[in-house]
Amino acid sequence: MKTHTPFTTAGWLALTGLFTGAVALALLPVVAPLISAVRPHEAAIAVGLAFTSVALIVLAFRFHLMIRNLRDREDRLTHIALHDQETGLPNRLALERLAASQEGLWVILIGIDRFEVVRNAIGYDAMALLVTAVGRRMEQLSGASISRVSAAVLGLVVVARDEDEAVRIAARLCDAAHLPFEVSGAPVDIALTAGVARRGEAGAKLTSPVDRAAIAIARARQLRRPAAAFDPADYGDPQGNLSLISELMAALDNGEFSLAYQPKYDFRAEGITGVEALARWTHPRRGVVAPDIFVAMAEETGHIRPLTEWVVRQAITDQAVMAAAGYNVMVSINVSGRLLCDDGFADFALEQIAGADADLCFEITETAVMHDPERALAVIDRLSAAGIRVSLDDYGSGLSSLTYLKRIPADELKIDKEFVVGLDNSARDALLVKSTIDLAHGLGLRVTAEGVETPTALALLRGMGCDMAQGFLIGKPKPLPLLLERLARDEAETPARPGETAAA
Repeated sequence: MKTHTPFTTAGWLALTGLFTGAVALALLPVVAPLISAVRPHEAAIAVGLAFTSVALIVLAFRFHLMIRNLRDREDRLTHIALHDQETGLPNRLALERLAASQEGLWVILIGIDRFEVVRNAIGYDAMALLVTAVGRRMEQLSGASISRVSAAVLGLVVVARDEDEAVRIAARLCDAAHLPFEVSGAPVDIALTAGVARRGEAGAKLTSPVDRAAIAIARARQLRRPAAAFDPADYGDPQGNLSLISELMAALDNGEFSLAYQPKYDFRAEGITGVEALARWTHPRRGVVAPDIFVAMAEETGHIRPLTEWVVRQAITDQAVMAAAGYNVMVSINVSGRLLCDDGFADFALEQIAGADADLCFEITETAVMHDPERALAVIDRLSAAGIRVSLDDYGSGLSSLTYLKRIPADELKIDKEFVVGLDNSARDALLVKSTIDLAHGLGLRVTAEGVETPTALALLRGMGCDMAQGFLIGKPKPLPLLLERLARDEAETPARPGETAAA
């Protein structure tokens, strides 16, 4: 589209002067007889007034045109500012203004699942057409104006009585995506996920309902629901967590981290022969930081390796202290899936463990192996060949695969606590646990049951032939000094069932 440079002020004055002169010449035959009838000086005044009047009229007309052009230009700029240039749909700013127009409105954001995968498959131009088609269908179903908030997210504002109704509306709109969209003559199947947030929600740390609805999309995907509402408790305190990110590395050097050890009871030895090392962070101002927070934060920021390396060093040191006290206890350490593909971490672990002649076990999950099976299995093979034991953690909690159970050179299988907790009153859980124990033993694996909290569950596991038990009945995670006291007490007493000593 060509743009024309507007006239400068001098240009408009010159044009106005030419136009005024032309009008004056045109009127000269009309006014000449009148001028000849008056005195010369009065005639000059009359001509001047005539020229001035014509000039003012022309200037007024030109100013009117200029103002109209400015208004048109302002309207065009406003339209650009409030619309997505690729699809022509209203944009996020337009949605924000609409949401702020009255109380009691709910913002619904609808995200296109696997957006990048679909875009790479059909191309950028076709994806723009698809987004437009999705917006058109949403508009037909809802009767509301549809905005494009980001590349993969559309939004609208609805009136609803409460959160449940708003979520139902959002879920119904997502269900509309089950019918294929026609793009360039070809059908395209997609899935949608929606997030819902209310304008002016009390106590919300995010002032924008659009931001809250975007967070709700992630929550819906995590819960595997078509739609979900914003949950302030689930959102937590990201600003506080952000400051923790910068403090984590310093905390490792400042002595703010420590290890707590949860004992593992050996049915055959009838005593504690192993422990699981669990990282604990005591912040000088915040107090105890929940492991779910700082571990997830370390995973996302890439700090999981230095954190795990610190755990390995400290576990080796603490194991030496236990050995000096006369207790040969194997220490298990949780290893992130990100580190299973890291040859540098494998080199570090092998060097540290070989140098200290430590007896460690690395606990991994099946899902961690699935991200990059070949590299992960290669690292696991290196660890296993060097004598480091490998445990399959949380077995049964995800998509447990017999293929990975066959391929991973593991020494131990840990049954997820979800099945163990229900042993007291669920014959189905008992059957699943018993069959898992038999399968693991058939593959030459030892079995540890997590989440043992009742004497009944412990007795059932003993009868099923389980090798080890871990849970609050056996003992809660304790710092090293308290663990040493527990080991000394168990050694001094006659071997007893763990339910009799766990409370001590």
